[in-house]
Amino acid sequence: FHTGDIGHLDQDGFLFITDRKKDLLKTSGGKYIAPQPIENAIKGSRFVSQVVVIGDARKFPAAIVVPNFEALKTKLAVLGLAPAFPADLIRDPRLVSFIEQEVSEQLTDFSQYELVKAILLLDRELTVEGGDLTPTLKVRRKNINARLKEEIDRLYESKEGAVREES
Repeated sequence: FHTGDIGHLDQDGFLFITDRKKDLLKTSGGKYIAPQPIENAIKGSRFVSQVVVIGDARKFPAAIVVPNFEALKTKLAVLGLAPAFPADLIRDPRLVSFIEQEVSEQLTDFSQYELVKAILLLDRELTVEGGDLTPTLKVRRKNINARLKEEIDRLYESKEGAVREES
């Protein structure tokens, strides 16, 4: 069958559907990445509300993350942050660093080329009304990439030098 789904058979012969073929990302290095397993792993952090992995035709994957601001309320003092509006919090390097650490901790079982190397924080949820999600709550990557193009380009420009030095 040609369903357009991506999956694998486990050792007992059970089929697991993990992604849609059309959702695969291909890095500029030619590696194919299935974003949904990465997104599901990142959502394992109680401090992450929503996440979208991007990186098609880019050097490495990145993530657009909507923090769980309710869960973060208890963490702000520990991070040395005063309660503030989400739009102000997402610009604070201490919060960005904390979320980057949370994401890294969720991705320990992934290959090096699948690891998220840059994060863009958003101050509000992705919505159906905003065109970011379908009525069945699936991510519209194309719409998100178009709407956030400038921010995504800046994110990659700022991180590409640092990632090159790490490699």
